[in-house]
Amino acid sequence: MTLVHGEQDTTPPRGKRGSTAWSNNGPWETLQDRKEVLVVAQTMVYAKRLHDFYSLLASDLRVHVQFTVAPHVFNRGATEVLRALGGTVLPWEQAVRQEFDLILAAGSQGMEQLHGPVVRLPHGAGNIKLSRRSTPDGERAAIGLGPDYLCWEGRLVPASFALAHEEELLELRRTCPEAVPIAEVVGDPCYDRIAAAVPHRERYRAALGLRPEEKLVLVSSTWGNGSLFTRLDAVLPRLTSELPQHGYRTVLLTHPNIAAAHGSYAVQSWARATARGAVTVIPPETDWRPLLVAADFIIGDHGSVTLYGAMTGAPVLLAEYPHRHVNPRSPAAQLAATAPALAPGHPLVDQLGYAAEQYRPEEYAAIAARISSEPGRFDRNARRLLYRVLRLGQPAHVPGPEPLHLPDPLDAIAAAGSRRDG
Repeated sequence: MTLVHGEQDTTPPRGKRGSTAWSNNGPWETLQDRKEVLVVAQTMVYAKRLHDFYSLLASDLRVHVQFTVAPHVFNRGATEVLRALGGTVLPWEQAVRQEFDLILAAGSQGMEQLHGPVVRLPHGAGNIKLSRRSTPDGERAAIGLGPDYLCWEGRLVPASFALAHEEELLELRRTCPEAVPIAEVVGDPCYDRIAAAVPHRERYRAALGLRPEEKLVLVSSTWGNGSLFTRLDAVLPRLTSELPQHGYRTVLLTHPNIAAAHGSYAVQSWARATARGAVTVIPPETDWRPLLVAADFIIGDHGSVTLYGAMTGAPVLLAEYPHRHVNPRSPAAQLAATAPALAPGHPLVDQLGYAAEQYRPEEYAAIAARISSEPGRFDRNARRLLYRVLRLGQPAHVPGPEPLHLPDPLDAIAAAGSRRDG
């Protein structure tokens, strides 16, 4: 090809399958010769969880981060979360044709189709739920720690597996020993950010519009059978009829998978009808951590949010707990043996008072300590892992947990939800 003087050759470069040279804008890109990172979000939960990992790369001009959404039954809303960041969201069909220097994922679906070293990350706290299949010793593995989640046709898919606690390494040795050599304990980002926010609890309460004397009751439900949501029609009416309107505010946090399966409109409609409009239903894309920090009481189940509540000093009442589906070695099982259970036939105000009276900080501190065995060190541990895979030197500063953003006022959250779903 002959170029006229002053023209620029815009012919796409040719190369092997998966060449990153033409991954986005090719020769027209201002920054070239960068490490290409792909963040894979199968669900909205995974998209939000991964933020604490890929944000460790955000200020490095040597690294280019792109996103994709892998096929998943609960992937509704994941694309919107990623696009709200302003990042490039590659179609899945394009992502599987390219090669990357690093792939970040919190789930297993589709990972065997991608090209590049995969770093698997935990998508929740404590590896709470049990998978349906049994291990060779006849026990059921915790979801995320069995071969069904880490292997494909007999081979390990991840190049590295980041864990939050040393206990998970022991669990992995029992359920998927072939993954132990690639496992590394880095800590838990939510643990670090919640721990950093708890001393500033009053700031988060003020941002929510709570009066100093007002008690915030946070109702948290995970998804699936055995979740609090399956008892919504029994729990929410009690909150609206038994709690004094001027002394308490109640919010409902539901796992985004519920909205992904049934639709946000259905979730909001069911909750509002059941609670007669007296409970603020938090949209699934909202950051739940500031609300947890601000809560005076937590009514929950076996989900991660309830477990993180053990960090905050708020008494916990368990409204639902499916023993057969919970890992008996998990901190959630220890929480279930410690926290009082919501009882029918007794006034709710009295039960909250009982939970506060029976609350022992040292017992909950022991449970919270099982979430992360690297408290306060997630950022430096995880960044070291990511840059080792990228084969780059780390930026010359010590990373630390980013403060949680102040939330919108509860009245504004409620009004926005009504406009969107009304």
